Amino acid sequence: MSSRRRFLHQAAVSALAFSFVPLLSPARSRHTAPVLRVAIMGLGSYGTRVADAMLGCTRARLTGLISGTPAKLQAWRAKYTIPEKNCYNYQTFDQIKNNPDIDAVYVITPNALHHDQVIRVAAAGKHVICEKPMALNPTQAQEMIDACRKANVKLLVGYRMHFEPHTLEVIRQRQHGAFGKILFFQGLSGFRIGDPSQWRLNPQLSGGGSMMDIGIYSVNGARYMIGEDPIWVTAQETKTDPVRFKPGIEETIQFQMGFPGGAVASCLSTYNLNFLDKFFLDGADGFAELQPATNYGPIQGRTDKGPLNQPVVTHQTVQMDQMAGILLDGATPVVPVDGQEALKDLKIIEAIYAAAKTGNKVPVQL
Repeated sequence: MSSRRRFLHQAAVSALAFSFVPLLSPARSRHTAPVLRVAIMGLGSYGTRVADAMLGCTRARLTGLISGTPAKLQAWRAKYTIPEKNCYNYQTFDQIKNNPDIDAVYVITPNALHHDQVIRVAAAGKHVICEKPMALNPTQAQEMIDACRKANVKLLVGYRMHFEPHTLEVIRQRQHGAFGKILFFQGLSGFRIGDPSQWRLNPQLSGGGSMMDIGIYSVNGARYMIGEDPIWVTAQETKTDPVRFKPGIEETIQFQMGFPGGAVASCLSTYNLNFLDKFFLDGADGFAELQPATNYGPIQGRTDKGPLNQPVVTHQTVQMDQMAGILLDGATPVVPVDGQEALKDLKIIEAIYAAAKTGNKVPVQL
């Protein structure tokens, strides 16, 4: 497929997806709606995925770059037609304060860098989109929330699944009682991790192992699928390869969560098993299943009534268009994507780590 045809296809898919993802936003003509001008910080593999997806956006545009690697800046400038004046390194990016071409910065760097970088972006007066997990712990997350509030900028987190049509359809059906009283959720999130030298296996950069990467999907997914926040957790850690998964990097954690309405969740997060990407929601009157549930797509789902046939979308294209509506129009998403949402996940993960270490049931206060 030529680049022009690919672009037109992505644009069409984005427009279709936008019409299916219900946000409560002011009615505006697409031709007059402002465009969110975004700088990406961290030009790695996921940053590339986001940048390519944004070629299909109608409300968001890549206008700036931040990287510590000059060669990447040069290559990205040519690929995405970014002017040199909108390119920064990690020492100079505070200068975005004086750049009217940038409204928001999407922070896509290793977990341990998020805290300081988000606070610096906020101090520069720009809105922030931060990849998940937002921080290493709840204390850092709260400091980031406070810094953005003080600077009067908005803080969003890259919860792309909150805009995915199959996911939203399950939530819609659950909200309308299609499954009856919710009793059980299962979340399986895992893959065999590759390069042992990558930052995800460095506890100083990642802040943990599978829970701080893939496991957060089951934590967050349990919350939006059940429609409640947990009140307790239990957990068990398994490590079969202590050489590869050094101290501070968990290989596999099984964890359970209890919810105020009586539902329970049984979840698994691992860096050592492939083909684990499934959500299952069970109610007194029906069920819903997503498999794959969180990968880049296509997401597939079914309920007790039959298959879900929602549009297949490029997640990051829809995410960035919808986040433009949140930042520019004050739109309200079906499932929150703000700093408070991320803070809840980090509090739950902290409790899971404590439960795995002690063997105790740990209460969760959000």
